[in-house]
Amino acid sequence: MTRAMVLALLLAAAQAWGQSPFAGSVPRGEVSPEALPLSLENAIARGIQTNLGLILSQENARAAEGGYLGVRSRLLPNLEARIGESSQQVNLEAFGFSSFPGIPQIVGPFGVFDARVGLSQAIVDFKALRSTQAASEGWRAARLSASDAREMVALVVTDLYLSALAGSSRVVASEAQVGLAEALYRQARNLKDNGVAPAIDVLRAQVELQSQRQRLIATRNEYQKQKLRLAHAIGLPDGQVIRLTDALPEKPDLEVSFPEALEQAYRERKDYQSALARVKAAELARRAAGASRWPSLGFRGDYGTLGKSPVESHGTYLAALNLSIPVFEGGRIKGEELEADAALRPQRAQAEELRARIAFEIRSAMLDLQSARDQVEVSRSAVDLARQQEAQARDRFAAGVTNNLEVVQAQEALAASNENHIASLYAYQAAKAALARAVGNAETSLPRTLMGAK
Repeated sequence: MTRAMVLALLLAAAQAWGQSPFAGSVPRGEVSPEALPLSLENAIARGIQTNLGLILSQENARAAEGGYLGVRSRLLPNLEARIGESSQQVNLEAFGFSSFPGIPQIVGPFGVFDARVGLSQAIVDFKALRSTQAASEGWRAARLSASDAREMVALVVTDLYLSALAGSSRVVASEAQVGLAEALYRQARNLKDNGVAPAIDVLRAQVELQSQRQRLIATRNEYQKQKLRLAHAIGLPDGQVIRLTDALPEKPDLEVSFPEALEQAYRERKDYQSALARVKAAELARRAAGASRWPSLGFRGDYGTLGKSPVESHGTYLAALNLSIPVFEGGRIKGEELEADAALRPQRAQAEELRARIAFEIRSAMLDLQSARDQVEVSRSAVDLARQQEAQARDRFAAGVTNNLEVVQAQEALAASNENHIASLYAYQAAKAALARAVGNAETSLPRTLMGAK
């Protein structure tokens, strides 16, 4: 399994790495002069605190909460207080009172003081009620999406941590290969000095040594970049050196059958629960559009004091019931129903597709897990055989039975076997991580499943 395939399985997204907000974070803290020890469990905890993708999802949830509170306010009592004092002069001629004898054309100036408290309350408003319920479900869907973003952060950080562990293993393997190549170069040179081996064997060993050194340089560079990507995703300050405290593990697989995994996924996966909440919100929005046909009843009233001045005023009040009965809306309600229905259908389709995709993801992860487990066993055996081949080739070369071409070929075979074993270990753990994500509750299960953390 290649890294591209593993990332596609883990992230389940078409976005490139640099375009995903889950690849970034908001850095926190100061750079420590010492290397920061970092376990997978700590890395996930840091990522959940600082990852950009999660922060954006949480802010979307806050925006949905604001929308819900705004819609809900139409059902709650609205109480307001106001106080005002004005001075006015009126030209009666402007209002058609210019031909009445005894009435002056200009009245005033006169003052008006008004202080009162007003109350309005929807008594029966089915549209506002359904709209509030729809906004509540939309807010719930946004909160569930934010919870699912935590799961995604845990998965991304786990993949980056496993990649860095694999890089560390590759560095160790490359250093061992360089040490082996140096020993074989010294052996070839000694044999040449003793007249046993030709100069071509020395050159061949020297070329192999330089090749292994070049590979080590590239491996170390990639390992440092992998740690940089991990540090960037979990919000470490720029320049902070980290030290990975875990190793590529070989913990037992998740003991779960497909029916159990599928049932758990439907119950615990926040993205699926969010999709169901969006469907319910769209259904309530559809009902809210239809509720515009129903009458609504509201109350409006106020009480205050009115007069020429605060000391010359008298109490006044207003109490009114407003009954609104839609008679002919010119197709507006029908249009709103069509729009709401058009928004509902895609939500239902997406929820059904996600339900089917969950089953696909679980089956796919189980297949990958079985394949990766078998690859680990085969690659472990291949490493043992390659070591035996390399040892026998060295002995044959030392005995003068053959030249060191066999030794160089055995070295390359051993290097390839080590790389395959490291890649299979990474794929094995990545498949377990993908299965944990597909089943749900990855945030808490991944450190325990992969590293045995409590």
